[in-house]
Order: sequence, then structure tokens, then C-alpha cells
Amino acid sequence: MKALVLLFCLAQLWGCHSFPHGLGPVYRELTCDDPETEQAALVAVDYINSQLRQGYKHALNQIDKVKVSPRQPTGEWFDLEIDTLETTCHVLDPTPLANCSVRLLTEHAVEGDCNVRLLKQDGQFSVQAVRCKSSPDSAEDVRKVCLDCPLLAPLNDTRVVHAAEAALAAFNAQSNGAYYQLVEISRAQLVLLPVSVRVEFAVAATDCVAKEVIDPAKCNLLAEKQYGFCKATLTVKVGGEDVAVTCTLFQTQPVVLQPQPDGTKVGVPTIVAEPAVPSPPAASLPVAALVVGPVVVAAQQLPPPGHRAHYDLRHALTGVGSVESASGEAFFVDKTPRVVQPGIAASASPVVRPCPGRIRYFKI
Repeated sequence: MKALVLLFCLAQLWGCHSFPHGLGPVYRELTCDDPETEQAALVAVDYINSQLRQGYKHALNQIDKVKVSPRQPTGEWFDLEIDTLETTCHVLDPTPLANCSVRLLTEHAVEGDCNVRLLKQDGQFSVQAVRCKSSPDSAEDVRKVCLDCPLLAPLNDTRVVHAAEAALAAFNAQSNGAYYQLVEISRAQLVLLPVSVRVEFAVAATDCVAKEVIDPAKCNLLAEKQYGFCKATLTVKVGGEDVAVTCTLFQTQPVVLQPQPDGTKVGVPTIVAEPAVPSPPAASLPVAALVVGPVVVAAQQLPPPGHRAHYDLRHALTGVGSVESASGEAFFVDKTPRVVQPGIAASASPVVRPCPGRIRYFKI
């Protein structure tokens, strides 16, 4: 037993002399509101929005945690925990994020919670891994700020589906251009007084002319996708219903031919991530709007979406692969790094950092 204790002590002593102070990894301490931390967070948010295929763009609200660690042989890892808020811009909307309004608390806001790992190399950030989820504000909190505000309704509620179909039929009936099909029901609320349904939905142009459509099933989406986004209110009245709808049509998305393993090329719509720098005002974007209503229409039957009141980032965000870790540390393990300077022993107690950072809009 004494021999084992002696052997252990010798091993410990050898370890201390084998790694002299100043040769270990150097950790940098950043606050959550440090400009470099915020730059990394904005790159993360831009990346997240570029990967979304459903729902709405998100804006940075707060940085909860930041950890910077060295990466061998070069560069640094930035592990962030950030909170986001849903904006009023659909993911198909080309409006720059800087010009998108965050949805108000009274509109039943949705908050996102993301863990992001970025690599900083040669002064540039690149996202390596992302995990996100999102959830609406609680009904109790909405009632605290607005007693009569409608809450989010399930997207597959029959009243919601009917309202979207009726609004799209009204839009197509008044259109002099292409016939549009429903892409997704994005958001809905049931209003008690007057009895009505507010619905927002995305549409896409087909190869049919709206005024000439006889059988919508024979209409096909265009190769160069042209999307639009609509907001509508269906009001129930005695003997019928009124539908008011406004649709904004976006730019046509060009198709890029991508090579396949067999040598052929397949057309894929391009989706470009927004830069983190200020962009031109939304007014300069070439969009078209058409307001219709109120009119009485008959809706067609379309399959409803899943039973949910919003598009959770957990499912709406496309998958991102795992990331290497030079230190062998698991992704997003919550450890407080210590600052090590050459020739100075690190303190045994963790360094306290001023996190979380500032709230940019409001906290849910």
C-alpha cells in the first residue's frame, strides 16, 4: 500500500515539472456585452436565419453566456448561449433583418433559445454547430400586459385552415397574374369580438394564370420560385363571412444548377444569408402588394399542418453536423475557463464574468 502511495506522489510531482507555468492554453475572458462577443452572436443569428425554412426570422435579444477557448493549431472556439425573439418577417421575406420588427408582447411573442459554437480564424467567424428551440410567451404573461389580446391558435385548427384557404381564394380571384398556392400557414389567432380569425401564410406562384384556372391540381410551382406572404382576417357574420387579405410578393429566386454524382445538373433555388452589416432600407426592395376585401368567398380543402401554434426552431432549423474539439471537451459543456498568463499560476477560484448581457427588446 505504501508503495502505491509513493508511486502516486511521484507521478504527481513529475506532472507538475512536466508542464511549467505559461505553456498551457491561454483562455481569453470576454463579457457578454463585449463587441467581439456581440459580433459572434450576430453572425450566429444570421446563420440561424439562413437555415430556417419555416416560420419567421429571429433577432438577437440577449447573450446569456460566452466562453472562448483556444483551438489547435490555430484559431479560437466561441461557445455562446443566446436568446432571440421572433420578428414579423417571414423566412422567405428578403427584407434585411435590421429592418424587421420584433413581434410585440401584445401579439403573443415567441422566444428562441440557442447554443452556438463558432470558430474564429483569421479574424472571421464561422458557425460550426447549432442547437435551438423556441416557445411562445405564456398565456398568463400575455394577459398581464393585455387582457383582451388573442393568443396563438393551433395551425391545424379547422377555423384557421378555412380562413387561410378563403383568403388565398380571395387573393387569386382578384389577381391578374399567376395563380398562387398555399405553402404554409405561419401564424394564427382567434379573436372573440368580433368573432374572427387572423391568419398569416406563405404562398408560391404556379405556371397557371389566376383568371384562367379551372383545375388547381393541374397547376405546378414555377422552377424559379416566386414566393409571397399574406396577412388576412376572416370575420364571421350573419349569413356569411368577410375576408380581408393583403399579400406581398417577393423577388423571384433564381435557380442554380448544381452538379450531381452522375454528372448531371439539378436546379436548386438559391438562399442567401443576410450579412451582419447594415443593409438598404426595405422600401428599396422590389416587391408588390395587393389588398383585397372584404368579400365573401368559398374555400377549397387543403391538408392542415401539424398540431402546433408556432414553428419551433428545434424543428424548423435544418441540421448542423457535430464539431471537432481540440481539447476533447464535449460541445457546450458548461465550464468556467480560467485565464492563464505566462509565468503566473492560475487562481483556484473561477473568474466571475458579467453575464448575461443586456436585453435589447424585452424578456419573456
